[in-house]
Amino acid sequence: MTLMIVVFLALLFLGMPVAFSIGLAGFVFMYANPDIPIAIAVQRVVAQTQNFTLLAIPLFIFAGNLMNSSGITQRLVALSRVLVGHLPGSLAQVSVIMSTLMGGVSGSANADAVMECRILGPDMVKQGYSRGYGAAVNGLTALITCTIPPSMGFVIYGSVGEVSIGRLFVGGVVPGFMMMAFFMLTVHITSKKRGYMPINDRTPSFGEVLRALRDNIWALIFPFILIAGIRFGLFTPSEAGAFAAGYAVFVGMVVYREMTFKMLWATSKQTLVDMGVLMLILGLSGTFGYAIVFGRVPQTIAQLLLGITSNQHMLLILIIFLLVLAGMFVETGVVALLLTPVFIPVITRLGIDPVHFGVVMMTTVTAGIMTPPVGIALYSTSEIMGCSPQETVREAVPFYIMLLCLVMVLVFFPQITLFLPNLVFG
Repeated sequence: MTLMIVVFLALLFLGMPVAFSIGLAGFVFMYANPDIPIAIAVQRVVAQTQNFTLLAIPLFIFAGNLMNSSGITQRLVALSRVLVGHLPGSLAQVSVIMSTLMGGVSGSANADAVMECRILGPDMVKQGYSRGYGAAVNGLTALITCTIPPSMGFVIYGSVGEVSIGRLFVGGVVPGFMMMAFFMLTVHITSKKRGYMPINDRTPSFGEVLRALRDNIWALIFPFILIAGIRFGLFTPSEAGAFAAGYAVFVGMVVYREMTFKMLWATSKQTLVDMGVLMLILGLSGTFGYAIVFGRVPQTIAQLLLGITSNQHMLLILIIFLLVLAGMFVETGVVALLLTPVFIPVITRLGIDPVHFGVVMMTTVTAGIMTPPVGIALYSTSEIMGCSPQETVREAVPFYIMLLCLVMVLVFFPQITLFLPNLVFG
């Protein structure tokens, strides 16, 4: 097991793509262990892709890309400008609201961060925002996207940990809106200090808000349709992904009439590229996951952590610290794939609800996309905004602190997460 970890970290350090680092490390473990037939390495790669529930991930990716092509994204930007355009730092506030709204149609924080930098970034620079601040805001607020349902992280966590994806989706609603409120407060404080002015000179009228909401009704009702469909058994999470894709095509081609067949084809090709990258990681993680189970890593870590403390809150804080470290070096989906089966036995032995833990875990791990040294969104947003990652990290410090405060609130008050799932699902 030690050899596998060393190989994995060495390959990452040398710059090898994470999918191949995981796959080769798992293969080395099996090759070095004479009790395991080497053919199992290939079998695990194939078996990992045969999980029916994980089919929801590429379908939701397809749906998110279609939403961007259907005209929904542009309308959500307009709605956000109406709602918060009168506040200090209004363009940054637009980013917060936009991420919250996009959470209901996308589920990909990386895609949301890049999209918002491209849409809002030029205006932020013209309005006098520092480039690092713009990159930090657009990147950190995108984390809301992975808490508001549908969330790709929740699908992975629920599939691997055998936790209800429907309950996870509903459990992310209140924390998602709390994250929105925390980030809006952070933007308000930092913007007033920096003198970032509103883009609108007055508060919107009731009629303007009503018209903006009416123009976005198809995007706003989508999460409710999704949750209701899962709750009442109309479709499984995987079928919900297919419904989401069909819904996006219907809205784009029939309702808004902005999506052409050429755009649909281009979106499909881009989705195939996105799916290929994801499925490669999913498949090659099979050997690594098998090695973890074979080496009894979950049981060993459970005994180690429970030997340190049996207090639920202290255990969660310790796990959060480990997740932050993991998220700094490994991609979010990979962390969820590898560490979910490790931590689930630990938290269940202490009576911690897996839904509560899933929301805390994915909120923490997703932050890794904006932390050095390998945060994908950190480098993407910095490049688009034309600043260094170091500048982005400096500007992001208040948002890191506020996110940590949110996670601590969720740790000490689990009913914030569990109230809605218990109400909806019983």
